[in-house]
Amino acid sequence: MKRIALFVLTNLAVVLVLGVMGSLLGVNRYLTGSGLNLGLLMGYALLMGFGGATISLLISKPMAKWTSGVRVINQPANGDEAWIVDTVKKLADKAGIGMPEVGIFEGEPNAFATGAFKNSALVAVSTGLLQSMTHEEIEAVIGHEIAHVANGDMVTMTLVQGVMNTFVVFLSRVIGYAVDSFLRRNSDEDRGPGIGYMVTTFVLDLVLGFLGSMVVAWFSRHREFRADAGAAQLMGRKQPMVNALARLGGLIPGELPKSVAAMGIAGGIGKLFSTHPPIEERIRALNSSGVN
Repeated sequence: MKRIALFVLTNLAVVLVLGVMGSLLGVNRYLTGSGLNLGLLMGYALLMGFGGATISLLISKPMAKWTSGVRVINQPANGDEAWIVDTVKKLADKAGIGMPEVGIFEGEPNAFATGAFKNSALVAVSTGLLQSMTHEEIEAVIGHEIAHVANGDMVTMTLVQGVMNTFVVFLSRVIGYAVDSFLRRNSDEDRGPGIGYMVTTFVLDLVLGFLGSMVVAWFSRHREFRADAGAAQLMGRKQPMVNALARLGGLIPGELPKSVAAMGIAGGIGKLFSTHPPIEERIRALNSSGVN
């Protein structure tokens, strides 16, 4: 419930901020007395599309900490925590990135990486993962998350999401205006867009949003294959990552917040909307890769 409430409140706050920015910039006045101003509409679409995605990226670290209950390891309290920090540092050095924050959260087996900048990211693993895997398998999972950071996947997915959001906002309003104009073609009244515009725009926001989510999920699945290969390269061999994936295949992955789900190690619903490929496909791809 806490996770859902924070997600809803955050999105409402982002929409409010973008609405105020749209008013200040004047791009929300794309509907004029003479018709649809495509230049202003494009500005509005870019603001809503990339603005929302960028804000979500910038606040991804604190949101992940709050929603997942991540405890950042500032001073290791025991040998296991010291090993996790040392492992993250070793793999981060190999990947050529700055030392991420390291955290632990309660839950079923999972891990994630997030953050707007690759040299100040957050890598977190769950207690379920630590209890169900060997050190070598955990190191492979951490390597997978480090590979996400090194590959710039958080920024890449933000750009993809921004493009999709912009496409949805722009196209839904252009089509909505066209439909409304057609429905009112025999009307002498000129009071601006009517119910046809509002209904069409609302429906297309949903339909195109679903289609856009499928595209974003496809890109996310592609990045997972790259992160698996990156983990194998960081480890120097692929077998630890294969073993970790095989073990995850027999476990129930923990749920992650939407803002970091795409950078988790496992999980997803429905193949077209899943942010992760099936475990079997990932193992097959690793076994057929050039890594020893």
